[in-house]
Amino acid sequence: MARGNEESANGSWKKQVDDIKKIFELKEILGTGAFSEVVLAQERSTGKMYAVKCIPKKALRGKESSIENEIAVLRKIKHENIVALEDIYESPNHLYLIMQLVSGGELFDRIVERGFYTEQDASALIKQVLDAVNYLHSLGIVHRDLKPENLLYYNQDESKIMISDFGLSKMEGAANDIMSTACGTPGYVAPEVLAQKPYSKAVDCWSIGVISYILLCGYPPFYDENDSKLFEQILKADYEFDSPYWDDISDSAKDFISNLMLKNPEKRFTCDQALLHPWIAGDTALRKNIHESVSRQMKKNFAKAKWRQAFNATAVIRHMKRLQLGSSLGSSIDSTQHRNQNQTPAPIKSQSVDVSSISHKDYASQRGSGAKEKRCTRPSTVTTIITGSK
Repeated sequence: MARGNEESANGSWKKQVDDIKKIFELKEILGTGAFSEVVLAQERSTGKMYAVKCIPKKALRGKESSIENEIAVLRKIKHENIVALEDIYESPNHLYLIMQLVSGGELFDRIVERGFYTEQDASALIKQVLDAVNYLHSLGIVHRDLKPENLLYYNQDESKIMISDFGLSKMEGAANDIMSTACGTPGYVAPEVLAQKPYSKAVDCWSIGVISYILLCGYPPFYDENDSKLFEQILKADYEFDSPYWDDISDSAKDFISNLMLKNPEKRFTCDQALLHPWIAGDTALRKNIHESVSRQMKKNFAKAKWRQAFNATAVIRHMKRLQLGSSLGSSIDSTQHRNQNQTPAPIKSQSVDVSSISHKDYASQRGSGAKEKRCTRPSTVTTIITGSK
């Protein structure tokens, strides 16, 4: 297949096609988003399988910059741990992104299915993520939505992790722009993003810290059924290594996470620093099997395929104002709303994860009684926050 990554003589990087079905046999739908669907497709000329992201042009009206941003990011990237954009086609009614097919399933699903899982396994997973994100950062790209759902296995046989979904990615410093949009998924997003302060690639390092935390215990570091309390925890970087779940985890692992989940982004580990930490580069990751406890918590705390939901910017801003996170956040939201009050809001992609509510009182009672398990199961939906265009 002739690749569409190179621009044609007229400057267009999209190939014109009347009917994509002439080139690909479209099979089952792999997933759906706010304004697109991903379809398994087989190239007729070679028999090779791809994932084709099909985007109706009518759904792009008012969101052209978002998809153009994703394409611009994907076209710059070539890394073994990042899902590749292979080609781009355009028909009269659709835009088609021909993506590398990744078939190994989601990160948590594979861990749960395993019978043996250790700190060393978690360390090897995070090293791959760090390598890929470090590569992105070297290109000036900030992912901004790193989370387990966006970490996929390449296939069923290999342990290679692939980073996907660049819909919220941003070129750092593009057009002298300062990143300040509150976007991402709150359970994984850095405090400075949620507070709508200017931020940088350090936000990705925070997210990697959150993912590392979950990989070692099976539950998220921030949790509350009440969104405002959840946000307050994140803004304060208020998390713990609770007993008994962290009793058998190494001090090195805790130190690694603590340096990634620092409230101050200037003091937070960069990817380069994290890659040099003994838990990643050395031999401090323990070999003890922690599969039983971690997989049990993952199954309790992460519901599958319940995180897609669409919102518009105005509705999200109103939601955040109701939470009353503080005067600085409120004034920032007010100014955003003022800038957008004469604009017609366009629907945008949003995601949520179902996270079981856990309270610190639960852990206190466990420590006092010696009980090994006490978990609340009532789900709390945590929605993605996107409040601007930067």
